[in-house]
Amino acid sequence: MTRVNVKRVYDEKEKDDGLRVLVDRVWPRGLSKERAAVDYWFRDLAPSSALRQWFGHDPHRWPDFLVRYLDELKREEPEDLDKLKACLEEHDKVTLLFGAKETKYNNAVALAEFVEKGSV
Repeated sequence: MTRVNVKRVYDEKEKDDGLRVLVDRVWPRGLSKERAAVDYWFRDLAPSSALRQWFGHDPHRWPDFLVRYLDELKREEPEDLDKLKACLEEHDKVTLLFGAKETKYNNAVALAEFVEKGSV
């Protein structure tokens, strides 16, 4: 079984990260590709702009965000979802990277939760 970690893309790369996958729609501000050390960038796994703006990293909206985000992924079936599934099958460790300052309530955390439940 693949171990899935979640980490800010601004944090230093560590040997324990395994495959590093950025799951944000836009490239993180002020971060070079070398420093980010991203193996894959699956921007289509990020929530829609409308959902992201509605959520605003508000902890009170987290449960609804989880439902809406998973619904978006299932409804839209982005090609990047298949790519992520392949990465999870091929690697022992995958770290989902995000740029938000909020470390507990963000799409990478939600995506990791979906992976652990077998939804992805």
